[in-house]
Amino acid sequence: MTGTGDLVAPKPPVLNIANILTIIRLALVPVFVAFLFAGPDTDGWRYAAFGAYAVAAITDQIDGSIARRRGLVTDFGILVDPIADKALTGAALVSLSILGELPWAVTVVVAVREIGVTLLRLWVIRYGVIAASRGGKAKTLLLNISLGLYVLPLEGVAATGRAVILACGVVVAAVTGADYVYRALALRRRATTAARPGGAPAMPTPDVPNLGEPATGEDQGAVTGPGRGEIDAR
Repeated sequence: MTGTGDLVAPKPPVLNIANILTIIRLALVPVFVAFLFAGPDTDGWRYAAFGAYAVAAITDQIDGSIARRRGLVTDFGILVDPIADKALTGAALVSLSILGELPWAVTVVVAVREIGVTLLRLWVIRYGVIAASRGGKAKTLLLNISLGLYVLPLEGVAATGRAVILACGVVVAAVTGADYVYRALALRRRATTAARPGGAPAMPTPDVPNLGEPATGEDQGAVTGPGRGEIDAR
């Protein structure tokens, strides 16, 4: 009981369904890479690698929402979830580039964006949390779909289609990366202005665009009380 008579919600266990899905995704990364390099010119190994990647990508889409809906948000999940996301995407990008099936320019652009966003979040963490944007989540989905299709031995129209999806993912990654820079600078500017001795009182906080729909309750909660999956660098 608290001083006001309210019940204190118990902390969720670390070993819960959401975290188990995250651990499965992380464990599938080396399996995916092993399958892909075991037989890069063999359809059977390609399908096996696609299966591992697809399962991992699906867990990426559902673990965070499960944690929020069921009240299973933990410090472990907040830490490991974005690591697993980047490990999966990074492994696919680098592996496909090594095999010569994906331009290194694509891998570099996405890698620079991901590293840059992570550093920006660390830079402004003392001022507040930058919630994941709709565009960031769309980027993750587009890259997951396109990279999964690049693993498959596709030709013709299907191969063209995956290239188009990948291009859209890279564009969204670049645009949302610029958006994160804008929001990080805006957050820092507001915080330093408000904290300046003898400075003018802080102006009302304007809405910071997040390249998507207006923030939902979950997105707003990510700013005042970070939730799993909404503070990762997506």
